[in-house]
Amino acid sequence: MNMHSSTESASTGAAPLPYAGIRVVEFTHMVMGPSCGLMLADLGAEVIKVEPVGHGRNGDATRKLLGSGSGFFPLFNRNKKSLTLDLQTPEGKEAALRLIATADVVTENFKPGTMTKLGLDYESLKQQFPRLIYVSHKGFLPGPYEHRTALDEVVQMMGGLAYMTGRPGDPLRAGTSVNDIMGGMFGAMGAMAALAQREKTGKGQEVQSALFENNVFLIAQHMMQYAVTGKPAAPMPARISAWAIYDVFEVQGGEQIFLAVVSDGAWREFCDAFGLVQLRDDPRLGSNNDRVQARSWLMPLLRETMAGYSAAHIAQVFEDKGLPFAPIARPHDLLEDPHLNATGALAPITLPDGRDSKTVLLPLTLDGKHLQVRLSPPKLGEHSLEILTALGYSQDQAQALAQGLPD
Repeated sequence: MNMHSSTESASTGAAPLPYAGIRVVEFTHMVMGPSCGLMLADLGAEVIKVEPVGHGRNGDATRKLLGSGSGFFPLFNRNKKSLTLDLQTPEGKEAALRLIATADVVTENFKPGTMTKLGLDYESLKQQFPRLIYVSHKGFLPGPYEHRTALDEVVQMMGGLAYMTGRPGDPLRAGTSVNDIMGGMFGAMGAMAALAQREKTGKGQEVQSALFENNVFLIAQHMMQYAVTGKPAAPMPARISAWAIYDVFEVQGGEQIFLAVVSDGAWREFCDAFGLVQLRDDPRLGSNNDRVQARSWLMPLLRETMAGYSAAHIAQVFEDKGLPFAPIARPHDLLEDPHLNATGALAPITLPDGRDSKTVLLPLTLDGKHLQVRLSPPKLGEHSLEILTALGYSQDQAQALAQGLPD
């Protein structure tokens, strides 16, 4: 069904993308649902984003977010088409049903009950469209908590992630929308599994993904740590590290750099490189476990030594020796990262306001190639007439529907 990607593949001689020909209709907003659609879109699906219009609404609200939300729409809505409809009118709902009749997958991430009120929930659709795969992204999977309203930060707090990230007594959310993004990824993974199963059975099904359960999966290693050891996991800033030198160091000029020396051979290399012969030969520091036990007096010595070197010099020595290190990068620094730019992990994109930028592609390659931007994030309703006329509406009818007016 996705003629764009099929045609593009034919014209370039490239193999069709994995989900070329699959049509996805998404009723989504914010991050979780759009992340699912992004992944399917990048993999070649034709993703049609249905955005609200009329009744005081004018598109996905993330189009207008400020501050930490201003990157949501341009990142999570590339490779999609935008269709505006007022689903609260009979005409808008009828157009949505016509569109769903052409779809392989429908995705949504509205609060429980919203799609049911519109008559666009899975129970309302499955009899009419038995091959349809329906992906719901929620705060919680069905159970005692399902009525609650969840946000990424809510589930990070109740799911142990904020406890593990912050210092003791100071829970701290992770610095990105980790559950929204991964929840969308698991929704996409469920859609992929359902598409594979439909090849065998001919039937669609409902897929559910949820923020809370996603967060619990992320924190499961610490749950299992308790199961194995009988001891509660300590927050990361207070943990007893398995490695002696595994820390951020402040160095010349106030710069910071993360350094890791995790094996006995690496310890000798490190000491030789920085003239620490006495420490290298100290019998109290012969093994990693010895060095862990000696951290209280060893680390101040190492911090004093490393403070005399520049971050650039230390990085070069560590790179030459094959030792792990990392600059402390800020998100905007990564737009100029030489590795990301050299490997094609960043790609040009046009923002909805017309400015050019770079965006981040999915962190995988197929046959050695990144999945590219085929469509920049759409302007509101950019593809409404194209989609609605293909469904059989006249130009005038399509114009009225796209504006939320009775036809």
